[in-house]
Amino acid sequence: MSIRKVTVLGTGVLGSQIAFQTAFSGFEVTAYDINDDALKAANERFAKLVSIYRDEVDGAGDGKAEKAADSIVLTADLSEAVKDADLVIEAVPEVVKIKQETYQKLSELAPHRTIFATNSSTLLPSDLKDSTGRPDRFLALHFANDVWRYNTAEVMGTKDTDPEVFRAVAEFAEAIGMVPIELHKEKAGYVVNSLLVPLLNSAMALSAGGYADPEAVDKTWRIATGAPFGPFQMIDVIGLNTPYNILVNSDDDGKKLAAWLKENYIDKGKLGKSSGEGFYKYS
Repeated sequence: MSIRKVTVLGTGVLGSQIAFQTAFSGFEVTAYDINDDALKAANERFAKLVSIYRDEVDGAGDGKAEKAADSIVLTADLSEAVKDADLVIEAVPEVVKIKQETYQKLSELAPHRTIFATNSSTLLPSDLKDSTGRPDRFLALHFANDVWRYNTAEVMGTKDTDPEVFRAVAEFAEAIGMVPIELHKEKAGYVVNSLLVPLLNSAMALSAGGYADPEAVDKTWRIATGAPFGPFQMIDVIGLNTPYNILVNSDDDGKKLAAWLKENYIDKGKLGKSSGEGFYKYS
């Protein structure tokens, strides 16, 4: 089962990283987003990644990083994006309805051989498999932010996922420089977010409740644990829309945190590091 042509749906912070890392590793990559403005933003992200890779990634010199960026085909035509894909990695917003509608369209447009993989950070693949039209060729492939540095790729199937498909995707992850983390059964949040999300939610609850400012929470975490980043610094890198989308669809406490994020940050254009400001300001 060969994977050579890869399509990434969604060119946000993480989607653009997945596309770039895959192209950098020598695969044919198409990146899809919904309109020309989104694709323009994707090009800007790829340009930033070129600079980052040149500075931080071995072997990215001599034009290799630039070549990777130039090789990515950008399109706002979903049919064109997936017409010859071996693997489609979905990185659209963390909203069940949006993802389900995306897979319903994909099931009609992509070749029967195409494997679908969701990069969902919290949803179970079982929540989405029925909308794919091919549950045996569907699974989760979850990347950490800053994929060139934090290079895990969590692979998680459903009871319907073909074992050969699971193995092919795990091998693909390794081929693009990731360390495959294979989960034996479904777990919301996988490994990393089962650990990380409770931390981030607890941090937000402290600040939303008026107990401590984000800076104090982060300082405490860094000093007490030796971690390089505090939870609010992590959220700024992830982008505030992702935790908002998760929280607004959770329990009452989560909805209150979502409202706090929206009122104090998102509605003011403070979306995280990519927008220049979130909990912190960035030059």
